Order: sequence, then C-alpha cells, then structure tokens
Amino acid sequence: MRRRRALLGALGGVVAVAAASGAAAGLAGHGSGSGGPARLAVSGGYIPRPLLTDEAAAYVTVTNTGGTDAQLTSVTTPLAGHVTLHSTTGTTMRQVTSLTVPAGGRLTLGTGGDHLMLETLTHMPSVGERITLRLHFTHATPATVTITVPVRPTTYHPRG
Repeated sequence: MRRRRALLGALGGVVAVAAASGAAAGLAGHGSGSGGPARLAVSGGYIPRPLLTDEAAAYVTVTNTGGTDAQLTSVTTPLAGHVTLHSTTGTTMRQVTSLTVPAGGRLTLGTGGDHLMLETLTHMPSVGERITLRLHFTHATPATVTITVPVRPTTYHPRG
C-alpha cells in the first residue's frame, strides 16, 4: 500500500494544480472568528487517470473569502469505497483528519502537497468521465459542497 502511494505521489509530481474544469460551487458558512463567516468556493477539480486499479488521487482548490477558517473533514464519491485526506511534506505523505481552508485564503489540493486519495475504486475511470465529489466542511453552512470533476490523462498538466 505504501509503495502504491509513493508511486502515486511520485507520479503526482508530473501533474500541477490549477482551475482545470471550470466547475465551481460556493457556500457561505458560520464559524467562530472576528472577521465574519467562512465563505467558500470550490473550483479547479480533476482526477488524473490512475495507474492502479484500486486507488486514485483527486485535486480541487477551495477559496475562503470569509473571516473564519473552515475545515475540510471528509470527502465522499461514488467512485471510491472511501476517501482519505493527505498532506505531503518532502517525500513523506501522511493521512490527516482535516485540512484547513484559512480565512481570506485558499486550500490548494495538488501534487506534492495536500490531496485526496480515493481508495477501493468501484471501477477504473476513463479519461473524459465526470466524477462527483462531495466535500464536507465544519464551520460552513451548508456543510457539504457537491462538484463534478473530469478525469484527465495520467500526465495531464493544467494551464493556469
């Protein structure tokens, strides 16, 4: 499993993150903080066609124009039995329980850094297929954002 994840992480170095799909979803949230509620927009999602039959990576960008941090706590998709959140520092990838979308900032899920691992795939996705991702947040209302992202070629490199 670690070897497969290392392979995915290494392959991920070839792919960069940018607003690739044009799909976006927004939400406004409530949370603690002095700068107002979290206001989130999700865009730029895509999934590189996986090399493995049971795991894939997924990337999105979440922008928060509000004054309160939000937490991405989980993701669900019909493509995978479960999805885990990961952070990568150097060559070390570790699973985390949440990822912060800072107030007035963004969370960019991309190769070589924070990303989603789709595990126990229901099928091998084809290039051009569109996959639904449901992102679940705390400190945001509604707490779930659903977007549809394209499957791109394994070596896809978005322009941006």
